[in-house]
Amino acid sequence: MRKRLRMASAAVLALALATAACGDDDDDVGSSDTTADGAAPEGTDATATTEASDGTDASDSTEGADTTEATDGTSAGGTAGGECEGSDPVTLQLQWFIQAQFGGYYAALDQGYFEDQCLDVTIAEGGVDIVPQQALADGQADFAIAWVPKALQTREQGADIVNIAQIFQRSGTLQVSFADAGIESPADFAGKNIGNWGFGNEYEIFAALASADLDPAADVTLVQQQFDMAALLAGDIDAAEAMTYNEYAQVLEAENPETGELYQPEDFNVISYEEAGVGMLQDAIWADAAKLESDAEYRDIAVRFVAASIQGWAYCRDDPEACRDIVVAAGSQLGDSHQLWQMNEVNRLIWPAPDGIGVLDVEAWDRTVQIAQDTPNLEGATVLSAPPTDGAYTTDIATEAIALLGDSIDTTGESFEPIEVTLEPGGA
Repeated sequence: MRKRLRMASAAVLALALATAACGDDDDDVGSSDTTADGAAPEGTDATATTEASDGTDASDSTEGADTTEATDGTSAGGTAGGECEGSDPVTLQLQWFIQAQFGGYYAALDQGYFEDQCLDVTIAEGGVDIVPQQALADGQADFAIAWVPKALQTREQGADIVNIAQIFQRSGTLQVSFADAGIESPADFAGKNIGNWGFGNEYEIFAALASADLDPAADVTLVQQQFDMAALLAGDIDAAEAMTYNEYAQVLEAENPETGELYQPEDFNVISYEEAGVGMLQDAIWADAAKLESDAEYRDIAVRFVAASIQGWAYCRDDPEACRDIVVAAGSQLGDSHQLWQMNEVNRLIWPAPDGIGVLDVEAWDRTVQIAQDTPNLEGATVLSAPPTDGAYTTDIATEAIALLGDSIDTTGESFEPIEVTLEPGGA
């Protein structure tokens, strides 16, 4: 089913942008799987879903533009505030469990933004045994959230997927150690026990070691780490892998046995891989590349899905407490203060978005691809064996989604300011 009514100005603008983009696809094409709030490790398939389709013949539409006709003769695609004849069913596969890392999608569902775009969206929770980009490639989901290096590795292995919206603009991966360990830069990893999650979450660690001229097989001891901070707190490892929005908060929610109070930031040294120059792009929306190219209906759904998702993320930026409440109500495992911290830190990774949320920063993409090609692991293998082939990403969908929304929301967040969050014991 399609959108019945829409604002003519938004349709014209979207079409104009799409037309202007024609011939630039080669410039937009360029260029592995983390967990614990960053992505899901290698594993089994996600739950199956029904592919959205109303039988429309994609060949009747002009490629690259939203020109599929609805039953009343208007162009499909729609804008918020229009009317729907029905809803297109869509399944989004997450890469981890319910938490504020995915707050924008839950907000879009809760606030009716997906519904406004004539979409009936099911959000499939991720987990340890789910590889979201593979679920997408296998037709078990319509869209998936995955880290760029992981998805590119799966793509190199044959998955025909494409990045249509780069939501996180920067990396949120950290290495956290106690201050008295003296680990202030990657060079200080030498001779230390360095924790990592594996499952593709370790790529930035290897890149940091390489940048410090350290041999991962000889100069450090790499230790498989659980998706928590227990090993660091117990003294079993010297530095733990963490996300700004999850595991780092976990140590600050833990009690310092020497004081009886919660640990404080000054108790730890934190290395940001983004600041160290080896940050790799993370959460992005991925789509089925073949369908995006050949199926005008699916492409139209993609634009509307990204537009509603953008609205959700803007909602979480402007009211992080309300978005926290939505995530907690959806069934997050950790509590209110932890989810508010997470929402605040995720906002930092998204905003500001100078070119508009979802529009990929090609410089960050190129850095991610270069690291993925040049950084060997313990076995000498790299994430990618060659540059991604044409079609690995497109900026057209995000650009058209932003045009579809018009001036209804701020899509750059230039004035974004994070809030202050007080963590409670255990993240309660």
